Amino acid sequence: MNIIGAAIVGVIGTIIGSFLNVCIWRIPREESVIFPPSHCPACSRPIRFFDNVPIISWLMLRGRCRDCGVPISPRYPLVEALTSALAVLLYWKYGFSLQGACAFLFTASLVVITFIDIDYQIIPDVISLPGIPLCFLAAVFVMGIPFLESLLGILVGGGLLYIIAVGYEWLTKREGMGGGDIKLLAMMGAFFGWKALFFIVLCSSLTGAVAGIAIMLLRGQGMKYAVPFGPFLAIGAVSYFFFGDLFLQYLFLTS
Repeated sequence: MNIIGAAIVGVIGTIIGSFLNVCIWRIPREESVIFPPSHCPACSRPIRFFDNVPIISWLMLRGRCRDCGVPISPRYPLVEALTSALAVLLYWKYGFSLQGACAFLFTASLVVITFIDIDYQIIPDVISLPGIPLCFLAAVFVMGIPFLESLLGILVGGGLLYIIAVGYEWLTKREGMGGGDIKLLAMMGAFFGWKALFFIVLCSSLTGAVAGIAIMLLRGQGMKYAVPFGPFLAIGAVSYFFFGDLFLQYLFLTS
């Protein structure tokens, strides 16, 4: 991996991460992600350009608004740093390529979905519904996924979680997964193809179970505490970029 190229990609990643923060804040509120320009949610004063440098400005301002002094969530630099790290990892895998660009845009959408789902327990249709056909086109014409595999990924992805959700509700008499998770897995199936769903569902289920049990124990709320599943699907999808091929080789060689 070219160090200079990785540094450039990392910086671009922080800038895009700053925009993702805007999306995370405004999409659930049904606000435009373009207008008005960035402003403090507490005092509504516009953020000066020199206070809007990803990560660095938050550190220099010590996590507070310059005008009103209200604390700014550390999530902002976290999202920027996470987006930067993901951009560098995908650059390591794909280099400067159209495939890398598509993989990064797909991953950026997962970052937005993850943090919205954590806050509101929803996966916005404005991302997942257009994401299904867009991911299908990217998979077939850019990522090299066969047409039928991507199409089956949509059907299997949506259908698999739907069956699990119905079965869970029938057994427990309460809703376990929302329609947002079903659409999200259909979007992932479109992008990766149906074979990837084995890995994504397994990885997300394992990480979700571990995290869910830990959170429930810490909060002392037993099994009544609802843990959003979207972030764990996102973890499974991002992990597939780097470990999916190895998993599929093992799965089909040993089956």
